[in-house]
Amino acid sequence: MTTDFFRRLSLHLGLCFLLLAPLTAARAGTLLVLGDSISAAYGLEQADGWVELLQSRLEEAGEAVKVVNASVSGETTSGGLARLPRLLDEHKPRWMILELGGNDGLRGYPPQALQRNLQRMIRLAQDEDVEVLLLGMRMPPNYGQAYTEAFAGVYPKVAEAEQVPLVPFFLEPIALKEGAMQTDGIHPTAEAQPALLDHVWPCVQQLLEEGVNTESCTP
Repeated sequence: MTTDFFRRLSLHLGLCFLLLAPLTAARAGTLLVLGDSISAAYGLEQADGWVELLQSRLEEAGEAVKVVNASVSGETTSGGLARLPRLLDEHKPRWMILELGGNDGLRGYPPQALQRNLQRMIRLAQDEDVEVLLLGMRMPPNYGQAYTEAFAGVYPKVAEAEQVPLVPFFLEPIALKEGAMQTDGIHPTAEAQPALLDHVWPCVQQLLEEGVNTESCTP
């Protein structure tokens, strides 16, 4: 083989690396998870929670994405709204998963307040060019049909108004599954965490994709 052949081969490989580099860089960044006890792995080892499992899956997929779990047990949408500006400034996330509202519902807060707070958080993130994925929650039937329907209806309204992707009910794959909840009947067990991750994973993948219409996200 001639020297000219190796020179042309090196130039070709160099061009390939240059073309591939932006694709790799496009997947680098911080993913902020802002949630309550469901995402804070309440009652579990942190390593067993769905957020930690998400970090592991991203690493296995070769994604240079750092997951920051800013979830706090007992957090409401008003608490999340108060904390969000500092979190955005501190972590400079590129993406955010918003999993809040469950505690608002358990405390009987007005759905209008829930909607207002969710929209304000999404807008704060979008003002910083952060892409947002919204995880919806629902209330048990003992809260009454009028309230549970109004509560559940908030999430699609917010998603449509702010043009963000939505997982309509985050706990859907485990809500009625025997043994999927801890003894309090509210928080998922460690065994249920992989199912939660599987449920949101298609939407997370779409969120990370450049140029994908994330409004059409369907888990």
